[in-house]
Amino acid sequence: QVRLVESGGGSLQPAGSLRLSCVASGFTFGTYTMRWYRQATGKERELVAGITGAGESTNYADSVKGRFIISRDNGKNTVYLQMDSLKPEDTAVYYCNAFRRRFEYWGQGTQVTVSS
Repeated sequence: QVRLVESGGGSLQPAGSLRLSCVASGFTFGTYTMRWYRQATGKERELVAGITGAGESTNYADSVKGRFIISRDNGKNTVYLQMDSLKPEDTAVYYCNAFRRRFEYWGQGTQVTVSS
């Protein structure tokens, strides 16, 4: 059974930091590209960051470049999203995504709220 379980969300003030984690099981983690998406209320889901299977390549949405870092630990089947200098516009539900060829899996999401 495939599972993606996110954690680390919460409420905080602008300029703060959070680290999201996503623990995967039920598939060969190291062969999948892992991505973080987010969806704010009333908006479409958007890609935030991605990392290839061995971690050799990453990509980021322009809105988070220089503030967020995606990383992975294949020994722990875990992908992380370090979020610094958070802004109110980063408020959203953050979803973990695993992708390889025609296979794609999603986590249940974790809420991040940035507000003063």
